[in-house]
Amino acid sequence: MTDAVTPSTLAPALAHSRYLERLFQRAPELAVSTTTQCDTPLLADEMRAWLAAPAEDEAGFMRQLRQLRQTVMARLIARELTGRSDLAEAVACVSDLAEVTVDAALAWCVAHETRYGQPIGADTGAPQSLIVVGMGKLGGRELNVSSDIDLIFVYDEDGETDGARRVSNQEYFSVIGKRLIKLLADVTEDGFVFRVDMRLRPFGDSGALVSSFAALENYLLTQGREWERYAWIKGRALTGDAAGLSQLITPFVYRKYLDYGAYASMRELHSQIRREVARRDMADNIKLGPGGIREIEFVAQVFQLIRGGRVKSLQERSTRVTLTELGRLGLLPDDAVTELQSAYRFLRDLEHRLMYIDDAQTQNLPGNPDDQQRIATSMGQPDWPAFCMALDAHRSAVTRHFEQVFVLPDGQDQNHPHAALWQQAEHSDGTTQGLTGLGYADAADIQRRLAAFRSGSRYQQLNARSKQRVDAILPPLIEVAAGYPNPDATLTRILDLLETIGRRESYLALLAEHPQTLQRLASLYSASPWVSQYLTRHPILLDELLDSRLLYQLPDWPALGQTLRSELAALGDDVEAKMDALRHFQHTQVFRLVAQDVAGHLTLETLSDHLSDLADLILSCTIEHAWQELARKHSEQSHFAVIGYGKLGGKELGYASDLDLVFVYDDPHPDTAETYARLAKKIVNWLNAPTSAGTLYDIDLRLRPNGSSGLLVSTLDAFEAYQCESAWVWEHQALTRARFVAGDTRIGQSFDAVRGAILRRPRDLAALRDEVIKMRNRMLETHPARVADVKYCRGGIVDVEFIVQYLVLGHAHEHADLTANRGNIALLATAAGHGLIDAGLAELARNTYRELRRLQHRGRLSGTPLQPEALAPLADGLAAVRTLWQQLFGVTPSEA
Repeated sequence: MTDAVTPSTLAPALAHSRYLERLFQRAPELAVSTTTQCDTPLLADEMRAWLAAPAEDEAGFMRQLRQLRQTVMARLIARELTGRSDLAEAVACVSDLAEVTVDAALAWCVAHETRYGQPIGADTGAPQSLIVVGMGKLGGRELNVSSDIDLIFVYDEDGETDGARRVSNQEYFSVIGKRLIKLLADVTEDGFVFRVDMRLRPFGDSGALVSSFAALENYLLTQGREWERYAWIKGRALTGDAAGLSQLITPFVYRKYLDYGAYASMRELHSQIRREVARRDMADNIKLGPGGIREIEFVAQVFQLIRGGRVKSLQERSTRVTLTELGRLGLLPDDAVTELQSAYRFLRDLEHRLMYIDDAQTQNLPGNPDDQQRIATSMGQPDWPAFCMALDAHRSAVTRHFEQVFVLPDGQDQNHPHAALWQQAEHSDGTTQGLTGLGYADAADIQRRLAAFRSGSRYQQLNARSKQRVDAILPPLIEVAAGYPNPDATLTRILDLLETIGRRESYLALLAEHPQTLQRLASLYSASPWVSQYLTRHPILLDELLDSRLLYQLPDWPALGQTLRSELAALGDDVEAKMDALRHFQHTQVFRLVAQDVAGHLTLETLSDHLSDLADLILSCTIEHAWQELARKHSEQSHFAVIGYGKLGGKELGYASDLDLVFVYDDPHPDTAETYARLAKKIVNWLNAPTSAGTLYDIDLRLRPNGSSGLLVSTLDAFEAYQCESAWVWEHQALTRARFVAGDTRIGQSFDAVRGAILRRPRDLAALRDEVIKMRNRMLETHPARVADVKYCRGGIVDVEFIVQYLVLGHAHEHADLTANRGNIALLATAAGHGLIDAGLAELARNTYRELRRLQHRGRLSGTPLQPEALAPLADGLAAVRTLWQQLFGVTPSEA
């Protein structure tokens, strides 16, 4: 009969699946419907429609559920084995079947359990409902065709039911849960719907069948193990309070910090699985065996455990989606993602074909030739040997990538050639001699420092695993630091870092798991005390040492801005999380620029441009989200702008520069003054308030109209009026380096027009000259012109800046291009081009200004004051600046 109703197009499916053949023999009408509907996928709505007709009794409902499964399985097998569908459709269809049947079974149980009334929460007095949590592949919507479903039953609040016969909520939901399992898992003449596995619940088989939120939270806090974090990655509420469950589970699974301890935990779990596979001779198991599905899942999930708390896009339940995201984030190479995705599809397709043969839950390759040929044919191979070659290629690729991610680090303490220098640090003679041999200048002092570290309470109080990691890290660090010109300072700074992070096992794990980072760490700590202090203050940035491609990649600010805005948007209304995200982003970008700077990849001008672009981006995002946070506002978008002055305005920002800001707005609404004042206060708070992630910038608002006594924000008209009628000359000097940096671009354009008009006003050169000289002399009273002070010495940075400001204010009415905000070096050339200053002197001044800024920058990085001899090569340039000063102002700058 089967042959009569089944066209040849279904022949491949019937040739492969004995289960499908038996199904059609028992139910010829199913053969007909499968044949006629084979060209269309079976979607969740059609499954719900199947169950819409009310059943007379429990037996009738169970028959409905099982016949639905038979319908779904028949069409799945027919479509997949005749090339009409793919893996994505298959796993989605089986996941839909599980969700639809769980939901329908729960509704049936609740509707037909009338003895106890409704469960009521003791705290809220609200009715309670059962949250059925799908774990494993069901949680990830990647369920296989003959899989168990892993479930956990949870409810919100303890309490009791309100019926005539009262029981506790736990007792009530236990009754519901047991009945739900029966509806799905009991084997009848129609088979089963899904086998149900409840062993992932708290305390496993010995634990209560259902748990309240409070009980589950207490269990995870006090008993939760690493493998349960791994399992809960895929946990998803199929019914009930999904948001409440997520709020409870997310902090358990995803740490706020980068959790590199996950490597060791996952490695141990994998070793246990490998031992079990070997014990039970399961090498042919395509899920648990070498190069199998589980190894692909482990690769994806270890990155989720490590980074998911920081990178929300990794809080994903699907293995395939996670692998794609790891590639997008640059955490896995593109070729690794491609090979792992290909292997995953192949292995999951194979898994389905193994299960389709007899509807058996198996991942073992068949041993009999008949089934081997079925598998080979359905996998598109001519015979079993050809299939095995294809399978082995995929499994080898998976194993290779798995081992690259989980490889045990080399250089464990007992094997390192210099391990004794750490292990026997208290024995001064041998350790000092060994350190001297490595090149340490004051080996005795370094020996004492190592001994103090080893005997100190911070090291002694570490747990066994953290001690083991320190013991693994320090010998190679001693060796690596010795390779730098200042080994004593380098190692001392690194020991400060280790003392700081000692109680944070994850950071120790990062360094122990990735020994290649030690060289980059030592390079930075050798180069600059400022850099080492920055990294020690923000150890979360150690993660940046892992990937040199990202560390030394020039920033793409539009792309980075898009990434930052997406991350902030994903945080919803969590203001504290947004402030932390801004800080993490800014610290990361500064650290990458530092690494490139130390490596000599950036000119100072380029570095300053990038630091200024970074500040602009942070300010822009801060305005957007501080405005969203305002409780009372009159429009969706603010009409508000931030004007940058000083180093930010001139795009000469350094690593630790303050931001000189002025806030303006242009908005006719009557409540604007109060609204934008509140916005400005929020912006300042977002930028300089200390959080667990540190601070962003120190803010200086004294350049606003009327200075510290003026309003925090001004209308654009009021700003223009002040600049035209009340501003001092020094305020116009400051305006030469002002620019729109963030906010409403329309206001930015209007500001540019106002700024240009003010700077191009004709001025009395003699009066201007007197005011500039007076201002410079006043500065000398607080900052004397010391020879080695590159900023305030005569002929130094400030003198160049004052010369340029004078030229702009005095001659922009004749030469509008002097108002361009292109920096002092470019403006000196512009002035020379117009014949305002001698071209030769201008060129010397340009080169001198550039070199003075480099010396200033180098001094800040090195942490040591400049000596007078450092300026000796610039004697001619400094003299040229002084000559320019004399020519423009008619006085010779006195030497300090």
